[in-house]
Amino acid sequence: MIKVTCLAKKIEISGHACFDSYGKDIVCASVSSIVYTTINGILSLNDKAISYVDGDKLEIFIQSDDEVTSKLLQNMLTLLQELARQYPKNIIVKES
Repeated sequence: MIKVTCLAKKIEISGHACFDSYGKDIVCASVSSIVYTTINGILSLNDKAISYVDGDKLEIFIQSDDEVTSKLLQNMLTLLQELARQYPKNIIVKES
């Protein structure tokens, strides 16, 4: 299962959806597409707004509370929550 954890200044994404095998998993592909499009969009507008580390888990560190960054991150979370409603066995989104 993919776990998305939202903290005050950090978003963590870890796990594998296990919907299908690696390379064929539409839930993992959707999460990757949503998250990396958001990261690239934010960084193209303000390269100091966020930073991220992509290893065993993806960690996004929020360094700016500007309106555009906040809206893009909220949009990302809304899309991930919708995905979680459609695939509750494969992804969970937790907000703290």
